[in-house]
Amino acid sequence: MLVRERMSANPIVTHPDASFGDAMELLREKKVRRLPVVDDKGALVGIVVEKDLLKAAPSPATTLSVYEIPYLLSKLKIKDIMTKRVITVEEDWPIEEAACVMVEHKIGCLPIVRGNQLVGIITETDIFRAMALALGGEPQCLRVMVRVPDMKGELAKLSTQVAQLGGDIRSLVTIVGKESKQGEITMKVLGVKRDDLVKALEKVGVQVVDVREVGAKYEPRLIPS
Repeated sequence: MLVRERMSANPIVTHPDASFGDAMELLREKKVRRLPVVDDKGALVGIVVEKDLLKAAPSPATTLSVYEIPYLLSKLKIKDIMTKRVITVEEDWPIEEAACVMVEHKIGCLPIVRGNQLVGIITETDIFRAMALALGGEPQCLRVMVRVPDMKGELAKLSTQVAQLGGDIRSLVTIVGKESKQGEITMKVLGVKRDDLVKALEKVGVQVVDVREVGAKYEPRLIPS
């Protein structure tokens, strides 16, 4: 999966000379939290996020009068607030590489550029959706999590057992385990019975950690204050 498949093309943008009020209104109207800043030629020159604008706004404890605040904010330009050193990626990057950049730099979005022209933006929400898609499967699938030695042939062993049962692996994700000599594999398998699959995997020495139906309903629980 590449960045271009999950990014938002033609994102909502602002201009360096836009006012504080214009940017805040744009955020609220379009229901976004980040605004790439582009110049008259469409080149990316910065980015401003909601928290930047909130930091620039006067504190509720300010001694300014209600008449002074709007005047001062009208004079405040985006170029005075925006982050000018912007980390970007290109649209043909693998999405996992973009995710690693976001994690490494502790940022919530990445503008996507072609040369110096802004062509899109990808956010942590886009990454989460892509992950959910990669881990998805039909309601009739089994979600199987196994722990295997980190050595050649283990993945082939799993797929062989599923094939012999007449099943179909619909999605598969591998993760290096906490212990360097082990790995964890989560796969969605269609067309097999739970007990049959567990027995077949355990027969070849695979440690089955968890098996459940994909169609199970999970609801978040609200803790009242």
